[in-house]
Amino acid sequence: MTEDKVHTEEKAAGNDSLLGGARALLEDGQTLLAAEIEFQKARAGFVLGRAKGILVLAALALVLLFFALMALVMGLLLALAPLLGPWGALAVVVLGLLALTGLSVLGVVRRIGAISRALRGKDGAA
Repeated sequence: MTEDKVHTEEKAAGNDSLLGGARALLEDGQTLLAAEIEFQKARAGFVLGRAKGILVLAALALVLLFFALMALVMGLLLALAPLLGPWGALAVVVLGLLALTGLSVLGVVRRIGAISRALRGKDGAA
């Protein structure tokens, strides 16, 4: 009878220690999850803070590029005007810009076609 009582007490103590270990593991997991969430929030805040500055600098770069291209067009018009006359210079510059625009559009169309072929599975290079 005493052996049964000792065995029952050992079994109860083992269950308590197992339950306590499971509780400790669950608490550690919750603490780890909370710390990970806070870390990811901090990372996202850092990235968003830096992204604002990047977007401002990118917008400034695009505006400056636009003005540089306008200066190039005006320079070409002024440089070609004595050689071809004002209307000839205008025609050459406009035709040159239209040719570059056409090449850009052709490149866009080809790339879109390649993407659509790859998505449909008809492109062997994918």
